[in-house]
Amino acid sequence: MRGPVEIVSNEEADEYYKTRARGSRIGAWASKQSRPLESRFALEKAVAEYTLKYAIGEIPRPAHWSGFRIKPTSIEFWKDGAFRLHDRIEFRRDEAEGDWTKVRMYP
Repeated sequence: MRGPVEIVSNEEADEYYKTRARGSRIGAWASKQSRPLESRFALEKAVAEYTLKYAIGEIPRPAHWSGFRIKPTSIEFWKDGAFRLHDRIEFRRDEAEGDWTKVRMYP
């Protein structure tokens, strides 16, 4: 997938965050996402600590938790084929709001 990327607004991130399961919201606090994890126990301990901290009431969205939106101008799908003769289909458009065209690609 290719296209321009933008960060979502705080309001949009808040609204999406509220739709997530309670355990997922605790996980957002407990996880130091994409950083090395010293042990599974460390993660489980952090989950337990935040579960206690937010045992009652709403769980606010962490400041570091947000989202990105991609406005795709191309999306490629492919299916593995024998002898690397993959089936590749790409959908393209000139601009993020334009009409899509379908193109079959060589493997």
